[in-house]
Amino acid sequence: MNHPPHVIALDGAALRRFDGESDLSEFFAVIEESLEHLRPWMPWVAEHSRAKTAEFLTGRAELWASGQDFTYAVVLDGAIVGACGLFRREDTPAGVREIGYWLHPAATGRGLATRSVRALAGEAFRLPGVEYVEIVHDPANLASGAVPARLGFTEYLRRPAEALAPAETGEELVWRLPREQAPAR
Repeated sequence: MNHPPHVIALDGAALRRFDGESDLSEFFAVIEESLEHLRPWMPWVAEHSRAKTAEFLTGRAELWASGQDFTYAVVLDGAIVGACGLFRREDTPAGVREIGYWLHPAATGRGLATRSVRALAGEAFRLPGVEYVEIVHDPANLASGAVPARLGFTEYLRRPAEALAPAETGEELVWRLPREQAPAR
């Protein structure tokens, strides 16, 4: 089974595979500082705690080894400023991978999410059998939607979804990028 690299260099930043317990304090602090920014869109924020963050980080190694989930710390100037992941949902076809991302509010507006997604989309298409990359978000989350729009993803589907976070509308927007339209790094 192929896996993406543990570190992906970006222009002025990097994606680095999470290192379990050694990232706990820094990652927890970044989440703490980002709570109000994340709360409207991320349901997991409601149950955020140091223990939940530790549990999340502990589970990354097994998911990486299985090829189900490749989660990275987004690193800028040597510090973690968010997370970005390439994963396979159980309810999607085998040839589809999804990318998710979030950044500390101080790291937004610099193209960092766009560079991260571009890099992960490129890595996704290096994996065997991946034909499409998707990004799923609430249509009201305009900042999240700007990233796939900039990278050539197209709106593929709108579907009902349970509203689990305060600003969610009860709908999901699915953006899709086929292999033949993969962005150059």
